[in-house]
Order: sequence, then structure tokens, then C-alpha cells
Amino acid sequence: MTSYLVCLALLFSLSQSSSVSAQEADHAAEQEQTEQPVPEPTRFSSQHKGTFNGERLNYTVDAGETYLRNAEGEPTAAIFSFDYVVDSKQQRPVTFIWNGGPGSSSTWLHMGAYGPKRIVVPSDAEHPGVAPYTIKDAPETILDVTDMVFVDPVGTGFSRAIGKGKKEDFWGLTEDANSMAALIAAWLTENNRWNSPLFLLGESFGTTRAAAVAKVLREDYVINVNGIVFVSQALDYQGSTPYVDDNIISYITYIPTMAATAWYHGKVEQSDDFETFIQESREFATQELLPALFQGNLLSDDRRAELVSELQRFTGLSKEYIERVDLRINAFRFAKELKREEGIAVGLLDSRYTLDERDDVAPRPGEDAAGAISPAYKASLMHYMRNDLGVDWNRPYLNPADPELSGKWRWSPRPKGSSWEPHYVNTAPDLAAVLRSNPSLKVMVGSGYYDLITPFFDAEYTLNRHGIAADDIIYHYYHGGHMMYVHEPARKALLEDTRDFIKVQSQRVD
Repeated sequence: MTSYLVCLALLFSLSQSSSVSAQEADHAAEQEQTEQPVPEPTRFSSQHKGTFNGERLNYTVDAGETYLRNAEGEPTAAIFSFDYVVDSKQQRPVTFIWNGGPGSSSTWLHMGAYGPKRIVVPSDAEHPGVAPYTIKDAPETILDVTDMVFVDPVGTGFSRAIGKGKKEDFWGLTEDANSMAALIAAWLTENNRWNSPLFLLGESFGTTRAAAVAKVLREDYVINVNGIVFVSQALDYQGSTPYVDDNIISYITYIPTMAATAWYHGKVEQSDDFETFIQESREFATQELLPALFQGNLLSDDRRAELVSELQRFTGLSKEYIERVDLRINAFRFAKELKREEGIAVGLLDSRYTLDERDDVAPRPGEDAAGAISPAYKASLMHYMRNDLGVDWNRPYLNPADPELSGKWRWSPRPKGSSWEPHYVNTAPDLAAVLRSNPSLKVMVGSGYYDLITPFFDAEYTLNRHGIAADDIIYHYYHGGHMMYVHEPARKALLEDTRDFIKVQSQRVD
């Protein structure tokens, strides 16, 4: 026993020494970074031609860094973006586009939805296979109505903290919004675009970001935004957090998505048309299930039995399962339960996808079936950057993000050191404030019916509250998932809806 304790103490001592050495090394690296002169921003510029929605355009792609600076003018971060600018003497609209995460590069919206080149994956949710993948022109994209800037936040893509900056300075709800607003202001200045109509377009956490950025732009930079596009809205996280046991809201907001998923996989009666069925699921969730969950153990046995039958009708799950979970269906567990008898799990990002998992008795999927498309997107961007945009750089492109980002991300909206009562992330009040201060601003919301990450009914629930006027929000729905543009008809519809929105919101009122 004594020798064991001695060895344990020795190991502890070594681990402490190793930890201290690692900390000293990190500190030394940071010191070296701040002391070395910062080089000029790296940029790769290329000229292109294309026909977009019948309009022949010449455009420049500037793929490169924009430096953020502190109050003393010293560089703190290099934000890498892919800038698509049409040769024009007019002040065209410019749209800043980012994905979510936090910790996602702009690869998905760049190569899947809005870029002039796109990766082709099966539209019917089949596995995309292996390389070589097909990359095609995307003449349907919105370059005919707006210039586009695809942004990679710090710790993603080629974007890094530099000079006096530390990466943790940019990893947080507030820190992220401030850095993205600073990027936009710097970009407008460097490109002489302060009088261009301005749009923000984000996906998932990118919508969380967009709402916060719009407020920072208005308050800190005195910049009004013409329009915001939410792809897979995620502003108030209570409605998209199904894994918290006592979160009653999530048991309501997910019902229509589970109904759509059950319909898609043929697990429910399809005597009505799809839209009618989905509307009935909305009404059931809010008018029947919600009051029942509030009643809790005061609910009568007869009423409980009626609700079990209705939940079975909309979700396709067995009455026995619904009884066992006490009417509270966890959406992530639903993904495993819907086709459990077949040994199949449906996707979370896109419930059209399926995966034959090894563990058939697990409560929820071990991995997301919809993640099958990730290698295709990564390969397409890397190929496109090198061969079409001339981006030949030995810096690693972080997709996925810096491995430290997730663990060091700061969700608190309060300044460091101040007290904070934890709550669900929610930037809907930021959006509401901006909408009140800018009556011309409108918001387009694009949602996929089969998205078990950010359910479409949660978008309605979130944006119909918080003092937001119904006329300020424009909803569109697509037969796809979180990245609805994977489904080809949905991609084209999303682009057309975005184009129409930008055209309307860009019109000058004299």
C-alpha cells in the first residue's frame, strides 16, 4: 500500500509538473505571438464570369483576411471571408453570410446553398458516397441581386486571433457578436460600401448571432440593416432543447416536426394532405397537450388516454411508449424510437436520413445519420478553394473548428466577473429591439419540416412573442431538414425566396 501511495504521489507530481510546463509553454507562445510583428493581411483574388438567373455577370472573388483592431489600432484578429463582388458602378446590396455551431465555418451555406458553385449530394437523403464528388455551377444563386461575403469566425476556417488578441476574446455569445459587427464595419470601410443596402444571413447559431449582431451594429456603429434571413432559426433555445427533462416547452415545439417525420416514413395515417396534418399537429400541441402537461398529475385518466391516442396519431409511436414517457416525448429519443423495430435511427439534422446502428436498444441515436454529407462538403470546399479561387496556403482550414472552442465558449451575456442567473440562450429580445428602432427592417425565416435540431414550430413560437409584430416576419417552409438545401427542390425554393426578399428590402423609398 505504501509503495502504491508513493507511486501515486509521484504520478501526481509529474502530472502537475507537466501541467505547469504546458501552461508555461502556452504563455510563452502567446507572448511570442504578441511580440512578433503582424504581417499584412493575406488575400487571394480571382476574376470570374457566370450567368445567374439569366443575367451575365463579371465578378471578383477576394478570399482573404480582414483585420480587427483594438482601441490602439493594433490587430487582434484576422477574419477570413470569401467575398463575391460583381463588377458594377452601382451600390449593390451586400449580404454577410455565416453558419452556426458555434464553431462552424461557412462551408455549408457557401458550398450547399448560396455560393456560385455547389456540391451535389443525393436529394432523396441517400448516402453521398465517396470521392470524387460532383461540383457544379449554381446559376440559381442570388449573386444577381446582391454581393456576398461568406464569413468564418475566429477559430473556424482560416480565421485566427493575432497580435494582441487571444482566441478566447472572441469565443462567447457577446464576444462573437461584437467581432462580427466589427468585421462588417471594417469591411464596409475598406470596400467603400457604407451606402450599400445591408443584409445578414445566418444558419442555426448563425441566426442567434445575426439577431445580436444587428443590435450591436445599430447601437455601437449606428448602422441599420435592410433585412435579416434566418435559415433554421435558433434565437430562444428553450424551444430547441429537448434533452432537459422538465422543459415543457420542448415537448410542444417538437410535435409538428415529429409529425412531419412520421408522415415522411409512413408511420402515421395519411388520409389528409400533408399541410392539413401538420396544421392539426400544431393545434393539438398548443390547445390540448400544453394545458395537459401543465396539469401534471391532476390530469384525469380518461383525458390522459385521449392524449395518448392523439400523440400516437401524430408521432407514430406506440401507446405503451407514450405512456412510459408520461406524454413527454424527447425529440432526440424519438429519432431512435420511430423505427426501432427495424433497427433504424432517423437523422437529427435531417430526419429523412436513416442509419442502421449497432446498438438497437440505446435510448437515442449514437450518431446523426444526416452527418453522412459532411465529408462531401469538406472535400468540395477544399477542391474549389485551390482549383477555382487560387487559395494556396499552408494554414490549416479549421472545419471542424479549433478543438478548444466548444469547451471555452462563454454563453453568459453578462460581463466577466458579474453575477448571472443561468437561463436559456435567447437573442430574440435583441431582434425585437432592432425591429422597433428600424421600422423598415423585415426578417425572412426559412425552416425545414424535418429538422429535429431547430424545429420549425419553435421559430413560430419564438418570433410570435417578444413584442415582435407579425408583419415583420416572413415564414417559408421546405421539405428538407436543418440544411434544407440538401434537397434540390428546397434549395431552389430557398434561393428564390431569398432573392425576392432582398429585392423588396433593397428598394429605395424617396
